[in-house]
Amino acid sequence: MKFGGKAVADAAGIRSTADRVLQAIEASKKSETQSALDSVLVVVSAMSGVTDSLFQAAKAAEDADLSVAKRVCAELKTRHVSAARSLAPKQSAGAEAEIESIIAALDSRLQGVRLVGELSDRNMDEIAAAGERLSSILVALTLGAPCVDARTMLRTDSRFGRARADGIVTSKLAAERLLPLLEPGRIVVTQGYIGSDSLGSTTTLGRGGSDYSASLFGAALHASEIRIWTDSEGILTCDPQVVPEARTVEALGYEEASELVAYGAKILHPATIRPALEAGIPVTVRSNRKPEGLYSTIRPGSSSGKAVVAIAMRRDVAVISVRQEMMMEQAGFLARLFAAFGRLGVSVDLVSTSEICVSVSLDMDAPLDRIATELAELGSVDIMRDRAVIAVVGDMLKETPALLRKTFDALGDVDIDMLSMGANDINLSLVLRASEAEQSLRRLHATFFENSPETGVPREGS
Repeated sequence: MKFGGKAVADAAGIRSTADRVLQAIEASKKSETQSALDSVLVVVSAMSGVTDSLFQAAKAAEDADLSVAKRVCAELKTRHVSAARSLAPKQSAGAEAEIESIIAALDSRLQGVRLVGELSDRNMDEIAAAGERLSSILVALTLGAPCVDARTMLRTDSRFGRARADGIVTSKLAAERLLPLLEPGRIVVTQGYIGSDSLGSTTTLGRGGSDYSASLFGAALHASEIRIWTDSEGILTCDPQVVPEARTVEALGYEEASELVAYGAKILHPATIRPALEAGIPVTVRSNRKPEGLYSTIRPGSSSGKAVVAIAMRRDVAVISVRQEMMMEQAGFLARLFAAFGRLGVSVDLVSTSEICVSVSLDMDAPLDRIATELAELGSVDIMRDRAVIAVVGDMLKETPALLRKTFDALGDVDIDMLSMGANDINLSLVLRASEAEQSLRRLHATFFENSPETGVPREGS
């Protein structure tokens, strides 16, 4: 069970988190299909806002402003000690001592950054890891459970700030450290986001790090399920801030989830849960606010079975087009085009080609003018800025002839700059002006979800 920063933001949130864990144990007691009680590994993120504060303190120390670093340390100590006393007034002494020890080490490291005037990635990871270490103390205190340092189990390479896990070594270490503690009905707490390299230096996993940790540990332990607790009732059919009528997707496959997140859904990053799905472990996305409410299950080796399962949108997109009259007669033209992106370290997203033109979409924060200069020798270059991508995702889109008609009927007179059908048959992507994106998203959602309990798109022969 993985809990994010908002779930453990304060004493009340930590109590609720503990309740979720204990309820899972109780539910297994009442199960008629299980021969033994569940055991639970709890993976926690830092308290909400703590990681940002740690980065702020580190940057201030590098800039010789130790007052900010001191203030952050004092605030973190007060916040975590107060929570410990609120959670377990009579048993908090040990937890308080651990908290004070971590804060003292953090203060010393920040002073070291101030003295050398440089913040290395290695130092930043050590500083950032304090947040998860502090929150895990509080959760373990509340549950009366042992807390195992994730850095003794999660082995990574030395790419500080964006480390990659060594799944084989992590599985071995996690099984050795955790399995003896996880007898039926038992609970163990550890941290997400952090690990260590082969030399013992602290590392962090970057975006989606805590989900990744939970996935790695779940695979190592051959868990029956991995539960990711968020603010939302699972993965939704659309962004609820744009479309309040968005509903929960009850089941979907790994590829569908990957496409949705790649194009704007922000519940989790599927790449981080790949170890669990490769191990055949289902991942559920559940709501902290409505623990008994709806939730989504990402099942290994399956799909939703729906023509359209959800629609995602990503803003801040640009389109670059290169036009060359003799393009298709030039061997290696596309290789030279993509080599230019490679030289600048820019990743492209969608690609569309015709006899005389190639268009690609990419993030707006890419060095667009430098890219245009690089590509000018290949042909005339045009840049369209302030675009958005809408992705219609579902199972077997190509086998649902009505989908394209319904898509364009819904969009009406909206101009489409670029259209791409994914090679995996589950993603139809549209690039359009950002100013028209939200209205288009609402129209599409109404067509595929609000006009039908399923998707509004009949299967062939239905």
